Amino acid sequence: MKIIKANAIDIDRVEQLYHEVIDYLDGSCNYPGWKKGVYPTRETAMEACLEGTLYVALDGDRTAGSIIVNQKPEPLYTQAKWNREYESKDCYVIHTFAVHPSYMKKGVGKELMEHAVGICRSQKGKCLRLDVTEQNLPAIKFYEKFGFQYADTVDLGYGAYGLPWFRLYELDLSCCI
Repeated sequence: MKIIKANAIDIDRVEQLYHEVIDYLDGSCNYPGWKKGVYPTRETAMEACLEGTLYVALDGDRTAGSIIVNQKPEPLYTQAKWNREYESKDCYVIHTFAVHPSYMKKGVGKELMEHAVGICRSQKGKCLRLDVTEQNLPAIKFYEKFGFQYADTVDLGYGAYGLPWFRLYELDLSCCI
């Protein structure tokens, strides 16, 4: 398994990954509330790729997962009660964390998360933050096992999509700079 910064040739594969993850979620329990044509989309991947913040986990020529790591928090993060107060320049945010269904529970998520931590540390970031729908118990369990600490529950404005509440988590890296 290798994790690379995505480029234009990876967009088709990431879009396919999003579709296959959504199909899987629709066939079981769609905890994150992802919907084809709504989120995540090809445009989600393209924008992150152009910004240099999209990373892809590859197993040979198969896309095992992807993650976006940037410094663009959701606007309503500013109203949250975080465990530690940091300037925005010191915080990195995880978005659109996806693992292909055939790679679930095989360590791909852990590798992607470790890569995200590495990005944050290499840029002297002090914390890594993310949000997760409050009903997404498998993801919450994963984040907590990885060391993320619960900070707050907020409305990020996605109630129209059936996603009224999100739990916010952060991983403090200030001790390791």
